Amino acid sequence: MTSLHETYPSATLNLNVTPSFTDLSRWRLRVNQGAQTWHYLTDDEENERWPQAISDKYHLGLPTNLPELSSVKTPLECARNGFEFYSKLQTEDGHWGGEYGGPMFMIPGLAIAHYTTGTLIPEPTRLELIRYLLNRAHHKDGGWGIHIEGISTVFGTALNYVALRILGLGPEHPALVKARNTLHELGGATGIPAWGKFWLSILGVYGWEGMNPIPPELWTLPKWMPLCPGNWWVQNRLVYLPMGHLYALRCSAPLTTFTQSLREELYTQPYTSIDWPLQRNNIAQVDLYTPHSKLMDTLNKIATYYEKIPLKLNWFRQYALKETMAQITMEDENSFYLDLNPVNKVLNWLVVFYHHGKNSREFKLHVERNLDYLWMGPDGMMMNGTNGSQLWDAAFIAQACVEAQLAQNMNYRENMVKLLEFIDLSQIRRNAPNMTRCYRQQSKGAWPFSTRDNGYTVSDCTAEGLKSTIALQQTAGIPQLIDLERLCDAVDVLLTMQNLDYGFASYEPIRGPAWLEKLNPAEIFSDIMIEHSYVECSTAVLMALAAFKKLDPLYRQEDINKVTSTVLQYIKNEQRSDGSWYGSWAVCFTYAAFFALQSLASVGEFYDNSEYAQKGCDFILSKQEDDGGWGETYKSCENQVYTHNNQSQVVNTAWAVMSLLDAKYPVEEPIRRGIHFIMQKQQSNGEWLQESIEGVFNKNCMISYPNYKFAFTIWALGKYASTYGDKALLE
Repeated sequence: MTSLHETYPSATLNLNVTPSFTDLSRWRLRVNQGAQTWHYLTDDEENERWPQAISDKYHLGLPTNLPELSSVKTPLECARNGFEFYSKLQTEDGHWGGEYGGPMFMIPGLAIAHYTTGTLIPEPTRLELIRYLLNRAHHKDGGWGIHIEGISTVFGTALNYVALRILGLGPEHPALVKARNTLHELGGATGIPAWGKFWLSILGVYGWEGMNPIPPELWTLPKWMPLCPGNWWVQNRLVYLPMGHLYALRCSAPLTTFTQSLREELYTQPYTSIDWPLQRNNIAQVDLYTPHSKLMDTLNKIATYYEKIPLKLNWFRQYALKETMAQITMEDENSFYLDLNPVNKVLNWLVVFYHHGKNSREFKLHVERNLDYLWMGPDGMMMNGTNGSQLWDAAFIAQACVEAQLAQNMNYRENMVKLLEFIDLSQIRRNAPNMTRCYRQQSKGAWPFSTRDNGYTVSDCTAEGLKSTIALQQTAGIPQLIDLERLCDAVDVLLTMQNLDYGFASYEPIRGPAWLEKLNPAEIFSDIMIEHSYVECSTAVLMALAAFKKLDPLYRQEDINKVTSTVLQYIKNEQRSDGSWYGSWAVCFTYAAFFALQSLASVGEFYDNSEYAQKGCDFILSKQEDDGGWGETYKSCENQVYTHNNQSQVVNTAWAVMSLLDAKYPVEEPIRRGIHFIMQKQQSNGEWLQESIEGVFNKNCMISYPNYKFAFTIWALGKYASTYGDKALLE
C-alpha cells in the first residue's frame, strides 16, 4: 500500500485568516454528453479566447446584463418571457446545467479521500471548496447541519470542520474556533453518527473499535436470503459495499502531526482516554433521526465477537474481501468510474488506492471523474448529490414547453431540437454485461437521472424521458430522433418494475422484506434498507404508459392494461385521511398532489365525480396562503406533517395549481390567484429567483433542484391558459 506523505501541502497550510479566493470571471463550465465540469482558466490568452457564456455568469451569480423584456399581462406571455430568459442558459449539448447540492456531508468525504491518498486538490478548487463551506456555516453558531437548511449537528459540524482543516485552514481560524465551540457544546465527535464515525476512522482520528461492524461477508450470501445486499436499496448497498471492504481491512491514514492535532481538536476529553467500544451507539440527540432497533443492536453485539478473529485466520472474511472487490470493480467499470453517487464514488476511489495504488489506471480514472461531481456557484464550489440532474430537468422543461405552446414557436425551434437531441443521447442503450452478477436492474431502453454514463435505470426518469420524447416528437417540425423500437425498449423496462402493492419504486422493484428496515444502521436517514413504492414514481409510469398507448395501442397491450388498471389502486391507498399524499422526493405534499391528481385525471376521476380527487383538492386548497400562493418548508418532509412559514414559493404554487387544474376543480378563483402569484414573482428579465430548497431524499436530507423554478412555473402557466384561455391577469 502507498502511504500518505507526511507533509501533504493542503493539510499543513496554516491559514488563520480567510484566504484570497479565485477570480469568478475565470471559471467556465464545459459540457460533453451531459457531463458538467468546471474549469478555472489561469492562462490569460485562453481566458480571452473562451469568453464566459451567459449561463456561466448566471450560475456564478455574476451580472448577466440581459435586457428587460416587454411587460406581460397574460399567462402565456409570462411563460414566453420565462423561457426567453431560460433559453439563454441551455448548454451546447441541449440540457440545462445546474447544481444538485444541499447535503453537507459530500465535500468532507472527498477531502478525506484526497488527504488519505495524498492527491493534491487544484488550487482554485481548494479555495472555492473553502469558500463554500465558510459561506454555508450557520451565522449563529458556526456549525453545519446534514443539509444547508438544517440545524447544526455533530455529523455536519465535525465533518466540515475536518474538511476545512484538510483544505488548509488552521485551528485558530475564527470560523473554526466558532465551529469547534459548537461541536464541543454538542458533546464532541464521539457522538457522531455511523457514517461520520466511519469517515473519521478512515482519517485515523477515531478508533475503529468505536464503530458497529460493517461485515463484508453479507455480500457472499445467496440472493434468496433477505440479508443479501442485492435485496437492499441500490443507493444503500453501493455505499456499504466499499464501506464494508475498508472496514474489514481497517484502512486508515497514518498518524501525522496533522491528524494528531485533529485528535485533540474534535473531542471534549483527551483522545487516549476515550473508551471506544462505549461509543458504538453513542449518537448525539440532535443527529438521531432513526434510532437503532433492538434487533439491530443485538446483531451488532454478536458481530463484535466475530470481529475478534484475526484476518489472517479468517478464511470467510478473505473470501468476502475478494467478492466485494469484484463488485466494486464491476460498479466502477459499468459506470465508467462515475459510480452511482458521490459517497460510493469516493469510497470506491479509496478502495482502488489501497488495492491498485496511485499509479494504476483505475486510480487515475477515479481522479478524472471526480470533476463530474463538483459544481461552482455563487457561494463557492460544492459537491453534487449525483453527477447532476440533467435528464430529469430536461424532461420536465420539454413537457412544460409543449404545454405552454413554446415548442411550436419557431423562435425556439433550435432549443427544442437540441433538447430532444440531449434526451436522445441520454437513453441507455445496453444492459450491464454482468447485470445479474452485480444485481443491476434491466437498463436497455431506460433513461437515467443524470447522464448515460451513470447508467442506472430509474423508473420515473424513464417515464419522464418517454413522455417528453413523445410530446416533442408529436410537435410539428421537430425531427423524429428516437424511433418506435427504442420507445418500446423503455416500455419493456417499465413493465419489469411494478411492485406487489401495484406501485413503482425508484431504481428497481422491491426485493427485500419490510422488516429489513429494522436493520437500518445509518441513524440519520429513514427508509434506506429496501426500495419502497412512491406516488411520484407510480404516477410517472402510469402517465408514460398512457402516452405510449396512444402512440402504439397494440404493443404489449395486455401487459400495459394490467399495469395501468392496478397502479391507480396503489395511489388511492396512499392517500391519507386528510386528503393528502406524502411526497418522498421533493417538498412535499404539494409535490405529491401534483402527481397523484394527474393519475386520477388520467382515468377520468375528477373533483366532481371522485371522492379521492375531491379530498385531494380540498387539502391543497386548505393550504393556500393569503397572497394566493403555496409554500412548504423542508420540515414537511422531516416531520411528515404539512409545514409552512407563511411564505409562498413559485415551485410549490405551480405544483398546487396544476393539481387543481388536473382535477378540474370547478372554481377558477383560487387557481387564478396562484397563477397571479407566479406572474407577479417574475423578474423584468423573465427569470424567477431561487427560493427555499425543493428536494429531499430519505425524509431527512434536503437537496436542491434550481431548475424547477423555471420548468414548473412555465408548465403551470401553460396549463392554466389551456383551461381558461390566455386572458390578462396583470395590469
